[in-house]
Amino acid sequence: MIPQEDRPTSWLSDYGGIEADIRQLREFAERLEAEVRQNYAPHLSYIADDMTAAIPNPCDSFQELVQFLHAHHETQQATADTIFDVRDTTGHLAAAAGEVAARYAGSDAFSAARVTDVERALADPSTSRPGPALMLTDPDRMDNRGEVH
Repeated sequence: MIPQEDRPTSWLSDYGGIEADIRQLREFAERLEAEVRQNYAPHLSYIADDMTAAIPNPCDSFQELVQFLHAHHETQQATADTIFDVRDTTGHLAAAAGEVAARYAGSDAFSAARVTDVERALADPSTSRPGPALMLTDPDRMDNRGEVH
């Protein structure tokens, strides 16, 4: 009998199973990891250089500029977080796909990966290899340029 967590939801009960070619899953994992490593990650240093460029200290009495720089910083930090998270999350997905492919590589054609196996691979922190994040200097804080407000 199929465990409850491996059964489809009621609205999908008439759908068939999902078939996956383990060799293609392994190839997907390798290509995705290579794409991130060769074509995405190398550009992150250029993005980091551009995003950490020094911004002149605004005049404290020019409140609109101070507020703009604060909003700019928040948006820039969110953008940097997203850009670096894409690298980490895509690498994690590639590692999880590789783990599932490796686990079922020697099985016969009728073996099925359980939903819990896939969830476990996606949740496993050891499959994730996060790199360094980019923390930008908050223009509202003291730094070597003096106080902003």
